Amino acid sequence: MLNGNRTFSDVQAEHTYVAFVEDKPGVLNRVASLFRRRGFNIESLTVGHTEQAGVSRMTIVTKVDEYTARRVEAELYKLVNVLSVEEVTATPSVMRDLALIKVRADGEARTQALQICDVFRARVVDVAPDALIVEITGTEEKIEGLLDVLTPFGIIEVARTGRVAMRRGVQPTTYSPEFVHARIPEDSAV
Repeated sequence: MLNGNRTFSDVQAEHTYVAFVEDKPGVLNRVASLFRRRGFNIESLTVGHTEQAGVSRMTIVTKVDEYTARRVEAELYKLVNVLSVEEVTATPSVMRDLALIKVRADGEARTQALQICDVFRARVVDVAPDALIVEITGTEEKIEGLLDVLTPFGIIEVARTGRVAMRRGVQPTTYSPEFVHARIPEDSAV
């Protein structure tokens, strides 16, 4: 697809965005609604507090082509309460997922499951007479790999987070709640 002087690929790929937003009710709904209205699927979405009071960090993963990826970033910036948006897909970044996996493990199977967890650098966080809960942090592929090898033991339950991402290096992301152009008054009904 041609856009001005830039050529964009039509191939869909995962794009990871880090958005800093005001920590206010309704912000998550606005972000999700933007994706819904535009027909973009959210592959992964995580939200949490930052080191600055009143600011939350969202990591959003979507699978789109390059042109649409630029549109997503621009549309996010238009949202009320969004302080900063950065696509970190192609920048030097650390990206991780977390999973808790409850697996059947008694007798000899327990020893084998523990050895497998050790190979994947997963931690056992709970032990019951007939099951283990394992915590693993890493790439989505690493988590899928552990799930594949634990499947024969009998996976009872899986809880996964979405991706979190952070740029490498010392440059902090700049954002300032004071510079948000449009604000929703504290006492307004949504």
